[in-house]
Order: sequence, then structure tokens, then C-alpha cells
Amino acid sequence: MSDLPTPAPLPDPERLLALHRRFEAARNACPELETADLGEVLRIVPGKRAILKGTLAGRAAVFRIFEPEQGDISTREWREMTRIWPYMNSGPYRVAEPLLHLPEHGILAIEHVPGQPLLKHFWQAEPDTRARHLRPAAEWLRRYTEGSETWRAGNAAGWIARVERAAASQPFANLRALEAGILDELRRMAAMLETQEWRVAICHGDFHPNNLITNEDRLTGIDIGGSARMPVCKDIARFLVHMGRRGMIPSGLRQLGVDQVGIAAFADAFALSSVERGLWLPFFIGCEALIRVENKSLKKGRIKRAEEMYRALRDDLIAARSA
Repeated sequence: MSDLPTPAPLPDPERLLALHRRFEAARNACPELETADLGEVLRIVPGKRAILKGTLAGRAAVFRIFEPEQGDISTREWREMTRIWPYMNSGPYRVAEPLLHLPEHGILAIEHVPGQPLLKHFWQAEPDTRARHLRPAAEWLRRYTEGSETWRAGNAAGWIARVERAAASQPFANLRALEAGILDELRRMAAMLETQEWRVAICHGDFHPNNLITNEDRLTGIDIGGSARMPVCKDIARFLVHMGRRGMIPSGLRQLGVDQVGIAAFADAFALSSVERGLWLPFFIGCEALIRVENKSLKKGRIKRAEEMYRALRDDLIAARSA
């Protein structure tokens, strides 16, 4: 069964009216917005930002409007967009083009990318064709990171602390029991990784399949506002676990609770070392699974699929220890 997202609720009329008033005030003050118009609301994150379709100088665009309390977040996002754009503005692996930044109004505009989010494409594609998209996704991320990759002393203990805090808030008893076993294995791995370096780079930061838009022979990354220097295996794990906990295993083969062919695709694209492949990536798959805690509003099917993934992950981590 697919895990296609449910339609987003209609935006609150008062909040929507306030957004349009902010936009109109900015347009009156900024000649750059004279040719701009707002359209469909894509997402509103209360207290943080709103994302809307629109047009700018006749081009389809996406506007990100940040709440004043968000400070210079729009500036940080714009800086990263303009940094990576020269490297990923053509060819099969791209990012959305940055179009306009008005920091004094907290408004940022990028091109609207036509196509279909990759996770949605997975669900709608014939099962025997899904796995072919895993290697391009891995190559997209490598293209993003390769100019900034370095090696540094690792900090597995810091991630263990984050995982422990998150796991303590797991509301489902069946998942808590599985997570306890996973956490035991992560602690064991952290001890083995204490003296190991990890590879870090400026990563996407929220690298999951719905932030890759597929269109013919092209993959375009969106929503790079969370980009930061971090372990590359963390971004890889984000992609794999996002699918795994939703029951999307494109190849039909599971390893560590996620897609086995997906693991191999990223391992090849990044030429992962034996320590990265055997320790850091499994470690971050476990961290990613436990850090993002399920909540009571999720459907029973989603909880069941998460349980299936966590059980497979726990069992494979134990098996790897015994091998």
C-alpha cells in the first residue's frame, strides 16, 4: 500500500490575508516585486514561514515568506542557493534557480520546478522500474557535496545524546521496545567509532525523495534551506530512512530496514570507505530512525510500517555484530 501524502488542510483565512498584506506592503516598497503575483499556498509552517506559488516577471516562481522572528534565515538560505547555483544550473543534476531576495521583508523567490517529487513518482511507477532512480538520487547528492568534502574527527557520542533525548519521547510502546534495542547497538557502535574520522561537507540538510523533483532526464533539488556542514552519511541516511519508514523499498530488498540497492548506490556514488559503509552509515541510519519521533496523529498503517522498518534495522544491526 502506498503512503501518498494526504492533502494539506486549507490555510486559515486570517493568516492568508496577513500574508497577502505583507506581500503587498513589500511590493509597494520594492520595484523588484512590481511584476510579482502570489498564487496557491503550498505550505504554511506557523511561526516560521509560508511557501506559495506565484509569478515573477512572467516566470513561474515559488515565494518563501519568513516570519520576522526568523531573523536572518532568509539571508542564510539565499547565500547557500547562490553558492551552489553556479555548480548545479545545468545537466541532469540541478538546483532550483534563485530569483530574488528581499531580506528586509523576509521574502525569497526561486524558480518553480516542473515535474514530480521523487517519492510520489516511486509510488506511481511500476514496481520493477523504481530502483533505477536510486543511483541518480545518490549522484545528485554527491554532485552537491563534492566541492566541500573534508575529513574531521567524528563525534558519535554527540549524536547518541541527541538520539537518547528523542527516543525518550516516543509515544508508542511497541516502537519504544524496538528503539531500545537499536539504541543499544548504536551505543556499541559509538564506542567503536570513538577514534574514527568522518567525512563532512555542505549537505542538503533535509535530503529526502520529495525534495528531489524528477522531470524526464533531470533531477532538481529544492528546499535547501537546511543546508549545513555535516557528516555526509547523515544526509544519505535521511534519504534512505524517509523511504524505509513509509514502506517504500524500490528494489524490494531490505537491509538495515531500508533499501539494499539504495545503500549500494550511495556507497558507490560516494566511494564510501569500509568504515563509512560498515559503521558510519549504519550508525546514522539508526540515528535518523530514532531522532524523528512518531506522533499520535499518524495513521495506523504508518506506525505499522515504521515498526517493520525498526524491527528489520534492529535485527540487522545485531546480526552485523555477530558476523
